[in-house]
Amino acid sequence: MFVGRENELAELQRELKSWKSKTAVLVYGKRRVGKSTLINKAADSFEGVVINHLCVTSTFDGNMALLYQSICTALSLPRMSFDSIFAMMDFLKSLDKKFLLIIDEYPYLKESRKKGEVDSIMQAVIDKLPENVKIILCGSYIAVMKELLEEDNPLYGRFSLILHIRDFDYYDAAKFYPGLSPREKVEMYSVFGGSPYVLGLIDASVSLETNIKKLLLPETGLVRVHVESIMIKEIKKTFDTRILEALGNGKKKYTEIRDWLRSDENGLLDKQLKILLDMETIRKEEPINRKNDKKKQFYEIEDNLMRFYFAFIFGNAGIITRIGPEQYYKRNFGENLREFISRRFEGVVLEYFHRQAVGGAMDDIEDFGCYWYDDPVNKKNGEFDCVVRRGGDNYDFYECKFFDRKMTAEECEQEEKQLEEIKGITVSRVGFVSVEGFSSKKIKDFILVDGKMLYK
Repeated sequence: MFVGRENELAELQRELKSWKSKTAVLVYGKRRVGKSTLINKAADSFEGVVINHLCVTSTFDGNMALLYQSICTALSLPRMSFDSIFAMMDFLKSLDKKFLLIIDEYPYLKESRKKGEVDSIMQAVIDKLPENVKIILCGSYIAVMKELLEEDNPLYGRFSLILHIRDFDYYDAAKFYPGLSPREKVEMYSVFGGSPYVLGLIDASVSLETNIKKLLLPETGLVRVHVESIMIKEIKKTFDTRILEALGNGKKKYTEIRDWLRSDENGLLDKQLKILLDMETIRKEEPINRKNDKKKQFYEIEDNLMRFYFAFIFGNAGIITRIGPEQYYKRNFGENLREFISRRFEGVVLEYFHRQAVGGAMDDIEDFGCYWYDDPVNKKNGEFDCVVRRGGDNYDFYECKFFDRKMTAEECEQEEKQLEEIKGITVSRVGFVSVEGFSSKKIKDFILVDGKMLYK
């Protein structure tokens, strides 16, 4: 089933349809994010021969032998060999056919020789690309694939299209469970995130609780296996996974992470955080009104599913096995899960603002995110999680409520009153986002967004 990716699919199809110029496409993103599905969907409409080759952990010559075999299979020819990849390309050039050559998991091929060697070979291949051949390089190791875009890399500037494929946001993720209510959609996304592979495993006919007990808590649960064997496998080899445990337990600032690790090796922590950022495992945030203020910067796990894993499962495998998923869920979720989802709901609202800005529905948005305030009069400071900046220093403050009921006018007015008591901030407008809606359609001059509007 192909879901979402309409823009990426259209871009890729246009690139594969046109023969006016050379086509060399780079597609990258983390594992199980849907890269191959997207490429295969676009390739369905390609008018020619599709050669779909998957690189493996082997020598360069071993990978070349497999590539030659893929070509023979696509052309229904007996097994052939070539002196080099250039001889292979000459062979394709000599045929009266159009070809799409897909080289998937390119990092395996790239790392089969010394640094830069395979990239240099591929540069020559692309520079001499026959007029009847299009090529796509695809890979899951984000840091390795990003090297191809660096100025000192031989492949820099060689691609006609670059697609960075990411997890689905809250809106596209909901296409996997369209029959659920807005509240249930937020709950599913908050726990399981936006990986197409994971979303395809969810049973939308049963509750969130049942899905957690089946897919995440057992050691053989398919989603838990995915997290442990795919998502954090590479991290475990190189990094102290307690960094992610700290983030999963609400330790966001650098000093909080350092204290959680009980480490004085700041240089090592700095290095690990940087690489985790490059891998897109974590992200660094800062208040929209305190850009470049290092004291206010903080880190968060990028993926909701990984956040859930480190908040509820990591380090508890033995306990879950001993008492079973049913009892573990009963003892450790409840209010803790509601609080976790409530915090993720704020992230959903920020993704909503992103969609509104990109789609032109709120064309005066300049930035959105959290907002830090200092109130010396009342001797307090703090942070608002959902704030939109419009035109200079005009800030709209939004309160996000994941109530299981409608938000009342009195509650909205009370929230506004508390906001007005804070000195030193300028409020342009006040808004509320309530997943279950409001007791009245018009409450003062507030901006009101309900769950149905989030998914409209």
